[in-house]
Amino acid sequence: MIDNGFIQEIYNKHSQTETHYPSTSSISKWTLKIILTLFPEQSKRRFSSIEECEKALLAIQKDLKEILCSMSEMKQAEETSQKFLKELPRIYDDLKMDIKATLDGDPAATNEYEVIRAYPGFYAIAFYRIAHTLQQFNIPLLPRIITEYAHSKTGIDIHPGADIEPSIFIDHGTGIVIGETAKIGKNVKIYQGVTLGALSVSKDMQNTKRHPTIEDNVVIYAGATILGGETVIGKNSIIGGNVWITKSITPNSTVYYKPQISKQEYKTDC
Repeated sequence: MIDNGFIQEIYNKHSQTETHYPSTSSISKWTLKIILTLFPEQSKRRFSSIEECEKALLAIQKDLKEILCSMSEMKQAEETSQKFLKELPRIYDDLKMDIKATLDGDPAATNEYEVIRAYPGFYAIAFYRIAHTLQQFNIPLLPRIITEYAHSKTGIDIHPGADIEPSIFIDHGTGIVIGETAKIGKNVKIYQGVTLGALSVSKDMQNTKRHPTIEDNVVIYAGATILGGETVIGKNSIIGGNVWITKSITPNSTVYYKPQISKQEYKTDC
């Protein structure tokens, strides 16, 4: 038997919840539809005419409108979906620059097709750029659902509120964390296990800049941890693997961890 009090509590929660967000599955399918439309390398579908292409783009707007209409607090679904459609060319251009950065930065990348089809960094950044645009429209929760879906697929955790310029190259990517108020400049390369986080997770810091700024042309190697809203990594710097940084680094710097190795003598019985 199930406790009656528990049943009542669950029922009350269902009856009192007014906002009805669409499922994560439908949101992720809409986001994937955008990526498949912009990058046919991801699917077998090919448009046979300009009209068919236009129809597919308008369908993206229509689907977004339906998603927003299902969220009771979204009263401007038509206007917001039109604004998003107008932002698609910029999103596309930014992603093309990200693809080029990956192709130029990774000796293992043979062509753009490979980057689009096989690189988790591209997958994660594509979902982020869509979510970030929606975040700028002050749409609640939806952007976070999108980036968390990509996180579940790639192991790359990018908050939709982060400000990331185009031409970012995320190599390997597993375990990367980029916080809500992080700011990343152009031509930045980030390897697996990097954290751009906060020094404190106190709730009273919610509306402050808690995460670091990474300026242009910075390389951050695997396992580096960079923390704090006032921390700035100056342009053209190289951050070595496994370093811990909580203070700003001047431009053109190289920061690395130097392990201390102690020599030990071993005795062998003959």
